[in-house]
Amino acid sequence: MRTDYALRALFTLVEHHGGQPIPIAELARRNDVPKRFLEHIMLDLKQRGWVSSVAGKRGGYLLARSPERITMGEVVRHFDGYLAPLACVSVSDYKRCSQEPVCRFRRVMLESRNLVARLMDEATLADVMRGRPVTDREVSAMEGVDGDGI
Repeated sequence: MRTDYALRALFTLVEHHGGQPIPIAELARRNDVPKRFLEHIMLDLKQRGWVSSVAGKRGGYLLARSPERITMGEVVRHFDGYLAPLACVSVSDYKRCSQEPVCRFRRVMLESRNLVARLMDEATLADVMRGRPVTDREVSAMEGVDGDGI
């Protein structure tokens, strides 16, 4: 949830980049996030140097870095810790598995990790903002896969 809420708030700030600060109550309302929870997330984002805050009646939050200089990979790793589907293929949260010497599906998990990491690390907040929302039809249409269990 922290990653989801952080990304929601960041994209609201990207949308208003270069404008006035957005109060925490407004960020919470626009993104359907509990204000008290968002306060902690915003402090975390501020410590990372991704946002800054302005005190006072007209205060709130602004992006501290250009949206071209923040990637989805950075944000997800910061809040989730890693992008790997299994700990045995994680760089930052590696945990040895007794089946590693004989495991066949670990390679697919490693390739999945590498693909997801590459996509996330290449996707700046500015790039993603230029995209369009995903439709329900896109979610249910899996090329080459029937979609069961996804």
